Amino acid sequence: MVETRSTMSALGVSGRRRVADTTRKGPGMRIALLSYRSKPHCGGQGVYIRHLSRELVAMGHHVEVFSGQPYPILDEGVGLTEVPSLDLYRDPDPFRVPRPSEFRDLVDVEEFLTMCVAGFPEPKTFSTRAARLLKERLDDFDIVHDNQVLGYGMLDIEKMGMPVITSIHHPITFDRRIDLMAARGIRKRISTRRWYGFLRMQGKVARAARHILTVSESSARDIATDFGVRPERIQVIPLGVDEIFQPPTAPRVPGRIVAMASADAPMKGIATLLEAFAKLRTERDVSLVLVTKPKPGGRTERLVERLGIAEHVEFVNGISDAELVAVMGSAAVACVPSLYEGFSLPTAELMACATPLVVSRAGAIPEVVGPDGECADLVTPGDVGELAQAIEAMLDDPERAARMGAAGRARALERFSWRAVAETTAAAYQEVINADR
Repeated sequence: MVETRSTMSALGVSGRRRVADTTRKGPGMRIALLSYRSKPHCGGQGVYIRHLSRELVAMGHHVEVFSGQPYPILDEGVGLTEVPSLDLYRDPDPFRVPRPSEFRDLVDVEEFLTMCVAGFPEPKTFSTRAARLLKERLDDFDIVHDNQVLGYGMLDIEKMGMPVITSIHHPITFDRRIDLMAARGIRKRISTRRWYGFLRMQGKVARAARHILTVSESSARDIATDFGVRPERIQVIPLGVDEIFQPPTAPRVPGRIVAMASADAPMKGIATLLEAFAKLRTERDVSLVLVTKPKPGGRTERLVERLGIAEHVEFVNGISDAELVAVMGSAAVACVPSLYEGFSLPTAELMACATPLVVSRAGAIPEVVGPDGECADLVTPGDVGELAQAIEAMLDDPERAARMGAAGRARALERFSWRAVAETTAAAYQEVINADR
């Protein structure tokens, strides 16, 4: 793998390129995989990009990822072209004001001004930059795979004559509904609506997409309803679980509850879990480990302080894959309290670790865990009392918990394979390429 500098000064686009050989060798397809941000350890985009690209390369295909910040972690043989944004939301300086020297072109100006009026510009501006880069490289690829960018630039790429396939993990309309319900005050509701202004664009691009991949039947129904996409254009391919997720070799920690979710996103239901945990703490010795990084002074930190449980709640972030597996395997019970999920990869990964689960009956989670009581206990989303009762019942019956953990692992191994995801996705690529021809 070679690093070069890919520069298009006339277009204002520049980025470092880790070169993958996209010349034709054998029957493999040449795939451009696009993602406007690819956070490596949390959030579905970065996980999806890494594992899908690895398996496609192992099958003999040639994959080059185009990504904005944060850039993905990729395996050997996968190329990366960095498509830098102004990185306006980076840690530890979100909503930053760039120096004048950082502005390269009018796309950067649009990105900054959209942020200034409380909008989220990255899907649109990334798609514009990606289209400019690909215009100069049309002969390098057989197909472009849009990983939930859904920006207008994707339509420009199709107009250039490039076959395009689109992944929508779930329509972000659900995030908007839940965030609006959680917003307090007129100003907060107005700023929330502005933030989600990009959804109008995503709906238009989704309706124009010829072939859409999604991760669950639940998401397929929601995409058809909220974006107005014809159901026959949508194909369901569930996500996979990496082989690193294994049952623990060390004993589980008694009373330890583990959850993996974005702490300050209302859709992830962490507030419900914290209140249920506080209720349990009044009656028994339990601890809570949250694999997330809360915003300093944000809603989660404030709620932890108000409930008086700070010394019993541990936040873990920035850990390796092996450390993450160890945390999952240390739990006496894990909880997925989300109000909605398009798939819930953490649920499948916890199942692969044979960790007993209490999960919300929300979105695609019931599809992932199967019948209630077999691999997990399902509870009503947002119901504090029901969640606390289900966790307590699991802790009080370790034999039942172990049986459910074993059943969860068996289901994960049977149904959720990244190789199967790659094989089915490659077949979908070929279908789109053939139709385009």
